[in-house]
Amino acid sequence: MALTKGSQAPDFTLKSKNAEGLHDITLSENYGKKKSVLLFFPLAFTSVCMDEMCSVNSGLQAFKDLNAAVYGISVDSPFTLEKMAQVDNLQFPLLSDFNKDVAQAYDVLYPELLGFKGVAKRSAFVIDEKGTIIYSESSDDPKVLPNFDAIKAALA
Repeated sequence: MALTKGSQAPDFTLKSKNAEGLHDITLSENYGKKKSVLLFFPLAFTSVCMDEMCSVNSGLQAFKDLNAAVYGISVDSPFTLEKMAQVDNLQFPLLSDFNKDVAQAYDVLYPELLGFKGVAKRSAFVIDEKGTIIYSESSDDPKVLPNFDAIKAALA
């Protein structure tokens, strides 16, 4: 069962890749400054995942207006995620949880999906400026997108 509202968010540092190279992104760097939205998704370049990330990208200003940083997280390599971001012109970081440590810490790993072991469930977490989870959602159905209205309500 995914971590619940009121839990302390496990801190992490994950890799993101862009034209300038690999970068470390640490969740706790947002503490005291802004909220964080973590969007775990199963696999890069799958239709539902690309739809989700494109939808978030087109509404990114609403998250910025609510003082929130948005991160897409999957178990794909940072190189694969960089290509996905380029293809869809995504303007927020996609983070590689290649070792599956963060998805495991948030308890959002499928034991098996489509024959792949350890793929992240489609999940959403909102973390406040103190590092507390103020919204938690995880689906066992990879085709079910997060409730973005509820996410934005948690940020308000």
